Amino acid sequence: MARVLMKGNEAIAEAAIAAGCRFFFGYPITPQSEVPEYFSIRMPEVGGTFVQAESEVAAVNMLYGAAGTGVRAMTSSSSPGFSLKQEGISYIACAEIPAVVVNIMRGGPGLGSIQASQADYFQATKGGGHGDYRLLVYAPASIQEACDLMATAFDRSQKYRCVSMILGDGMLGQMMEPVEIKPVEVKQYDNSWATVGWADKSRPRAVVNSLYITHEELGAVNKRLQAKYKEIAANEVMVEEFNMDQPEFVIVAFGTVARIAKNAVAKLKEQGINVGLIRPITVWPFPYCSLEKAAAMNSVKGFLTVEVSAGQLVEDVRLGVNGKKPVELHNTLGSVYPTPDEIVESILALKGRK
Repeated sequence: MARVLMKGNEAIAEAAIAAGCRFFFGYPITPQSEVPEYFSIRMPEVGGTFVQAESEVAAVNMLYGAAGTGVRAMTSSSSPGFSLKQEGISYIACAEIPAVVVNIMRGGPGLGSIQASQADYFQATKGGGHGDYRLLVYAPASIQEACDLMATAFDRSQKYRCVSMILGDGMLGQMMEPVEIKPVEVKQYDNSWATVGWADKSRPRAVVNSLYITHEELGAVNKRLQAKYKEIAANEVMVEEFNMDQPEFVIVAFGTVARIAKNAVAKLKEQGINVGLIRPITVWPFPYCSLEKAAAMNSVKGFLTVEVSAGQLVEDVRLGVNGKKPVELHNTLGSVYPTPDEIVESILALKGRK
């Protein structure tokens, strides 16, 4: 397919269809409403199912039911709507059902604004709902990357029987860029767990469940989940290391903010200051190893975390650096995004203190 100009939300939906998604359940909320709108047109054309649920709670439980049959299914929302889905996502995670969710973040807390934000980072990377569970979370920085990661999200959710998330923001969802929706080879995984009826009595009845009455049963489930998450953390980290040849300082940013940070790196280079960028592509599992490696470099004097939140990403950065070098925070709040010049000023301020 040739490159075409598409809005981020619509490209994400088309990429999901290319990845084999045939069931979508959602509810409109700005700035992701184009995702369900697009699916409402395209799903009938590809023989799929689109349902606009009566609420976000209903949508995530419809996802639970459909994905429980082993089909590729997803839902999407934006921050307050995504909060309403947390209980259902926890159920799906415990039941070990493959599913994909998309959060196009907006400002908060509460209803906040309809503009972009990154303040759902904790919710996405630390579980979000109740209990000990994790989502495999991808944070694309461009629309093309979001499309490519959609195929990865579906594949890994089936490989590990987990919930995968695409974590974007309102800017990514609303802007337009040229993209290529690439053909996807859908791998086949063991689906014997799926609830597809019991006509074949020679196999055990398939049951999906997240309720365990005895503590022994629940303990065994949690041990299995934690072993799975450990395997994911060992094998699925994705990170971009940009201009990391003996930098004096390192910027850490994710998503669209990382694109702004790259402009700041270029501006600093014009001033003779070598600054690198570490961009987590998976925000869980987090690329702690890249932070550890950078912190061990003799040239590096400190780190600057740039994010549109009160300071959430910075906690993982500090864990990775582990006290070996200073970690400072350049943050903006609500839906105000930093400019390259503001990031440059923060680096110059750091340099002035060294």
